[in-house]
Amino acid sequence: MSILGTRVVRTEDPVFLTRGATYTDDLTDERLTGALHLTLVRSPLAHAEITSIDTSAALESPGVVAVVTGADLDIAPALLFPGANKAMTRQFLASDRVRFVGEPVAAVLTEEFYQGEDAAELVDVEYEPLTAVIDPLEAVRDETLLFPEAGTNTAAAYGHGTEPDPSWFDGCEAVVTQDIVNQRLAAAPLETRAASAFWEGDRVTIYLSNQNAQGGRDEIAGWLGLDKDKVRVVLPDVGGGFGAKIGSDPEFALVAWLARRQGRPVRWNESRSENMTGMVQGRAQRQTVTIGGTREGRVTHYRLDVVQDLGAYPRLGTALPVFTRMMAPGTYDIENVESRARAVVTNTTSVAAYRGAGRPEATAAIERAMDLFAAEIGKDPAEVRRLNVVAPDKFPFQTKGGAEYDSGEYAKALDLALTEAGYERLRAEQKARRERGDVRQLGIGVSSYVEITGGGAYAENASVEVHDDGSVTVLTGTSPHGQGHATAWAMLASDQLGVPLEKVTVKHGDTDLVPQGGGTMGSRSLQTGGVAVHQASAELIDLAKQRAADLLEASVDDLELDPANAAITVKGVPGAKSVTLAELAAAEPLKVDTTWDGEKPTFPFGAHVCVVEVDTESGKVTVERIVAVDDAGPILNPLLCEGQRHGGIAQGIAQALLEEVLFDEEGQPLTGTFADYGIPSAAELPSFDLVEMTTPTPINPMGYKGIGEAGTIGSTPATQSAVIDALSHLGITHIDMPLTPLRVWEAIHSAAEGSK
Repeated sequence: MSILGTRVVRTEDPVFLTRGATYTDDLTDERLTGALHLTLVRSPLAHAEITSIDTSAALESPGVVAVVTGADLDIAPALLFPGANKAMTRQFLASDRVRFVGEPVAAVLTEEFYQGEDAAELVDVEYEPLTAVIDPLEAVRDETLLFPEAGTNTAAAYGHGTEPDPSWFDGCEAVVTQDIVNQRLAAAPLETRAASAFWEGDRVTIYLSNQNAQGGRDEIAGWLGLDKDKVRVVLPDVGGGFGAKIGSDPEFALVAWLARRQGRPVRWNESRSENMTGMVQGRAQRQTVTIGGTREGRVTHYRLDVVQDLGAYPRLGTALPVFTRMMAPGTYDIENVESRARAVVTNTTSVAAYRGAGRPEATAAIERAMDLFAAEIGKDPAEVRRLNVVAPDKFPFQTKGGAEYDSGEYAKALDLALTEAGYERLRAEQKARRERGDVRQLGIGVSSYVEITGGGAYAENASVEVHDDGSVTVLTGTSPHGQGHATAWAMLASDQLGVPLEKVTVKHGDTDLVPQGGGTMGSRSLQTGGVAVHQASAELIDLAKQRAADLLEASVDDLELDPANAAITVKGVPGAKSVTLAELAAAEPLKVDTTWDGEKPTFPFGAHVCVVEVDTESGKVTVERIVAVDDAGPILNPLLCEGQRHGGIAQGIAQALLEEVLFDEEGQPLTGTFADYGIPSAAELPSFDLVEMTTPTPINPMGYKGIGEAGTIGSTPATQSAVIDALSHLGITHIDMPLTPLRVWEAIHSAAEGSK
């Protein structure tokens, strides 16, 4: 019986639950002995010219070894995203202008960690305040420029070659337009950013909390002007990332540069408040949707306009609109689709990837549009969706957004979710509550979604080696931060090799050990890295057969693996002579290196139904139930898959109801701690109803698609829809996220005032 598809308990967990993980700040590498501790002096203003920096008092503070400013650096300012406006570079320590609260302006190095904060407060920086631009819609107008030399606040634009045709919707019987806020979110990983570096001759080793060792190495080497082989990046245990740890941060290169300058190791670990203001954030789109079609419910036209807030310096957020535009039509077969996007800088924290990275934004927009269209024509929102989804016989399906969907049964997923939720019964209960005038009104939200996984990173490498004691080592270019790769990849190798799971060790996250790899992001790992491990294991069996042929005096074609004994034996001959993989490895190294290249992304899909109660007197929303169909093809380990779905759904609900990064009009962060930023706990969430559905992809031999971000993408619009649905009989058609009690209460009272 194959181990694949079974509920194998995570092999990683005993260490986490007993000794505890080893994060970057926990490292005891003897080469870090005597390390200096870095504390960054950060700007208290969002936009200002730096007129002077006086470090003399700080240098006299106890334990201070050095205070470094931008004037001391020999690292050129960096363009942090290659596709952005070339003038929008960031200095590693700001020396002329700061562009967001928390931007580093000086580096304090102390003998002990606790000495840094006091010394940093003694660095005297004089600023000349400038007008702060916080609203991306204001940034578009270019009235105040963050980078005067660029001549614009627009870092990148997509689809802006011609102006939209105002008559485009003229043939539609019903047209609805709505401005939508897809608010800024904090990734808030439990482990904040951290780095430690030491030099050995002209080569630096950097420990990082990151999602991609190889990508981090390449970026840091480029910033420092080094060849890649002069930089080694090692990832210890990583305490969460959610996309915000995909790329390297300038602070990481600064740590390495400071270690070289001082001739001593340097360690850096930011505080939570630093993380909430300095680490890249997510979403931050302003959207305008316009949808049109027939009164019978057929959508024929859809237009999406996006203004992407990039924060002060263009990062990976510059590419988010690319995915949003690509996935704009969602699961729907819409004949006419247009989209445009502009990515602009503001005096706020930079924006990059956050669980879903551009795809949740697209789904939120089209799902909100479908609800608005259904309300306009007076039809059930679930029925309108069913009428418009892509039919299963049309796959592979080329969308008007430019994507080629590999496989899908969108109507089936929707029907499964509606049936499990008891949709008709819920509608009847809703009607009864409305007729009674209950204070607690019922809302039912529906979403149909498709996402792209493995986009732009289709290939991954792996190596599998059997040792003379029968144990196996797997090397992978993926880099887990909670996903369970050690368990999953061991399952794949064990299944192919017949080696017990406990004898398989998975290693990752060291660029000396694994020079090439794509890291973990975009839900790519299983469909690339996992398939690569499966392929390498199969190739190792082929190699073992070739080696065993002479020993067993048989042709390769007559040999097979005896999985019960991890041995090569002759087919169909009971009691035939055999040779174990361990014996072959004792005679000669038994190792295979391979690369799997799927050449295309995959497109997981699903449908969610959210049921909420809304207290119309207080505005409080309670999520009573959420039913999720998340189809990612065959499931390798249901336990791991369910964990990913649970986490994603929780984050999606959190965006819909609670989470929002806020700045005041001067760019001061208002959500700089967990006391101010609304992350839900288990107490605020129901148990999730997970419905199984399996549609394999033809892109890889295992049929696997990604699952890590699916829950987030489906749950957010379903939850937002449910709250608005609960209040739709009051004349409320839209409320922007997050739907906090205050925002809901204000919408209820505004509707009541409007009806008078």
